[in-house]
Amino acid sequence: MIEEIKKELFDILACPTDKSDLVYTKDKKGLQCVKCKYVYPIKEGIPVLSPSELSKKL
Repeated sequence: MIEEIKKELFDILACPTDKSDLVYTKDKKGLQCVKCKYVYPIKEGIPVLSPSELSKKL
């Protein structure tokens, strides 16, 4: 079961690289930056916004 991020938290999240908005990936297992397209994983319902955890989606 995939836990969704609470709306209050989701509304204030931003990409740590360029401060752009984040959206769920199609499988809702990560957040993707709308500008740079980096994907940050969600682990146990918590977004991991660490540059060492990111991957680039083409």
